[in-house]
Amino acid sequence: MSIMDRLKKTSTVKATSIVSESQFFEAKDLTTTPVKALNIALSGDVDGGLAPGLTVVAGPSKHFKSNISLVMVASYLDKYPDAVALLYDTEFGITPEYLANFNIDTDRVLHTPIEHAEQLKFDLMKQLESIEKKDKVIIMIDSIGNLASKKELEDALDGKSVADMTRAKVLKGLFRMVTPFLNTRNIPMICVNHTYKEMGLFPRDVMSGGTGIYYSANQIFFMGRRQNKKGTEVQGYDFIVTVDKSRFVKEKSRIPITVSWDDGVGLYSGLLDIALVGGQVVKPSNGWYQRVDTETGELIEPKVREKETKTAEFWEPILNETNFKEFVKEGYQIGGKLATIEFSEEVE
Repeated sequence: MSIMDRLKKTSTVKATSIVSESQFFEAKDLTTTPVKALNIALSGDVDGGLAPGLTVVAGPSKHFKSNISLVMVASYLDKYPDAVALLYDTEFGITPEYLANFNIDTDRVLHTPIEHAEQLKFDLMKQLESIEKKDKVIIMIDSIGNLASKKELEDALDGKSVADMTRAKVLKGLFRMVTPFLNTRNIPMICVNHTYKEMGLFPRDVMSGGTGIYYSANQIFFMGRRQNKKGTEVQGYDFIVTVDKSRFVKEKSRIPITVSWDDGVGLYSGLLDIALVGGQVVKPSNGWYQRVDTETGELIEPKVREKETKTAEFWEPILNETNFKEFVKEGYQIGGKLATIEFSEEVE
């Protein structure tokens, strides 16, 4: 018996195996969302999407955090007809009607109201322990930023106003424990969180909850926004996804997702800026856009206004081009050769 065989036989961990034979390093099954810009933020690929592990969506109030998380949950449930979602709720802003707006079947969502961090830790660990690798489960926590510790609640009930030093420790322990379960069982978990401004001469956004959640996350998105106006009338917002941390996408990449009052989430939002840089689309004159045949360089009729670029008819031919897909990967994926697409507009 070789030394490798002896070590493998001696191990007390059932999943121990030679790397070349290990199922743990198999390609992860990605969940593609209908929002192409979100797929880019998640994986650097218009055809990519959500991977197993921890994804954090952080930002101030009313910055599309819960909505973008529910887009991912809905996509996962749509991909796997037998899948279920665990929703840990601390803010109680997600109603059955809210879920229905995302075409989420409420019979497939297990709602667990949470009162403090310790309660979340104990229940989540029990659930993860019971889940098998073959099970299709997605977890969403809305939100960590609004979650008190048990000590903080007890101090309030006892009339004490002392500082709570336990919350960060509890949350760090929680995410330290759940990370191996998420990855060994191929479970995606989406965690909504808050941000605040750091003290200093040049304050920057900092995520609440301590370092544990930051270290454990596969990716962390900071949400910004800018008004989308027609003249002086606000028609919606461009929510800017800034990749603060990622194992797949270049950090500090900024990707816009447009939400309008009339049309909701723009499925093709953000792509126009990329295609203009990549040469798949040009502006033949101010306010007009036109597709380009990338093989011949000829302009494809007709030329259209920006509003008309937000349709499947305009984008499907471009999205089917290998050149465009490769340009996106090179621009956003870690290891890509091109510079990340930049946006100059001021973002809140």
